[in-house]
Amino acid sequence: MGPSRSSASVAALWFLVPLAFSSALDTSAADGGSSWRTDEDVTSLFECWLVKHHRNFNALGEKQMRFQIFKDNLRFIDEHNAQNRTYNLGLNRFADLTNEEYRSTYLGASRRRLSAAKKSHRYSPVAGEASPESWDWREKGAVTPVKDQGLCGSSWAFSAIAALEGINQIVTGDLLSLSEQQLVDCDAFYNQGCDGGAVDRAYDFITNDGGIGADNDYPYTGAHGQCNKKKKNARVVTIEGYEIIQENDEKALQRAVAHQPVSVSIDASSRAFQFYESGVFTGECGIKGEHSVAVVGYGTENGADYWLLKNSWGANWGEGGYIRIERNVGGAGKCGIATEPSYPLKSPNPTRAAPSLATFPPNPPGFCSGYYTCPMNSTCCCILESGTECITWACCGYERATCCEDHSTCCPPEYPICDVATASCLMSKDNQFRLVKARRHFEAMPLRAFA
Repeated sequence: MGPSRSSASVAALWFLVPLAFSSALDTSAADGGSSWRTDEDVTSLFECWLVKHHRNFNALGEKQMRFQIFKDNLRFIDEHNAQNRTYNLGLNRFADLTNEEYRSTYLGASRRRLSAAKKSHRYSPVAGEASPESWDWREKGAVTPVKDQGLCGSSWAFSAIAALEGINQIVTGDLLSLSEQQLVDCDAFYNQGCDGGAVDRAYDFITNDGGIGADNDYPYTGAHGQCNKKKKNARVVTIEGYEIIQENDEKALQRAVAHQPVSVSIDASSRAFQFYESGVFTGECGIKGEHSVAVVGYGTENGADYWLLKNSWGANWGEGGYIRIERNVGGAGKCGIATEPSYPLKSPNPTRAAPSLATFPPNPPGFCSGYYTCPMNSTCCCILESGTECITWACCGYERATCCEDHSTCCPPEYPICDVATASCLMSKDNQFRLVKARRHFEAMPLRAFA
């Protein structure tokens, strides 16, 4: 039995949707918006948009109301695109929402309570040390596919997880899709699920709870539910805390992003941001951090410096789920991107750290042997051994450090790979960008010196 006439009509309509959208928008750009669309053109475009986005209206008069909003948004998009700006707008999933509806539904969910004690100068610019001109963690396999937070105000969870997925891949070599839903359901001491939260509190929860599970073990539902303790206990990734980049310093942010994806909160409330489709966003925006995203790269296009942000509104928004926004504008940065960005800390697995003296059993903090010791918050490093015994010890000024094979330098736990040839410390073997200089040992003291 062949297809019915109704099913054939639906199939034809689906086939025409992309063509209708493309031709309609191209016509608007060509005429510069001087002679705007007829009601018949807008109605046809609206019907195609409804099919594409699976939109249905049940309330009396709602479809007509949404049509008028759609029409007003379409005019705004056409007028913008006729100006030949650095970025274009398009009819995305928000096309039948007013800007107020968009803000109340998708924004206002990133309450920030960043601790001053966590502020770090780890990535402060260093004289004579330049960051790469461009960077994209997607090309290096440290970014999972774009996800969709739905109607849940959980951008804080998606931002934290994106940064954590990145650093986990950089340190371990494994790209795992981790669970935002676990944060939404279980991180309830301060964060409030779909009603908002803060990235730093998510990092605290993951650290204190012993890790986070995989997305396929605790899948996303887009709603705040009861914490599933059985699923929560299936942890696959751990971190050791987080740090905050000094505020209003895009150079420090650039240096940080060259080492790992970074969580930021931005002002995404403008109408232009709502309908962003492509290009480098240079539109108006404030600095109120009401939406959280992850910075996964940066670069320059046609002379315009930009940040590459991974959003959580699905792959059909923006440039495949991403937005590029203007970089190096000074102060708080574009849309407040430089107001206290944060990143998780993760040490490598012991098998990847490969300290040169792994044959020696670990000692208590500050205790090297029965005769020698180092100050607290430092590490004992053997500089002369005989068989399986260490004859001479030295101290490294880092806690939980990696002792390098040259027997004279050491590296901090965040950058545990020793590059003896250049006296540098790397985050991982796959990330050859120099991070910090290796630190030289100092002499261990007899036990009585610390008695």
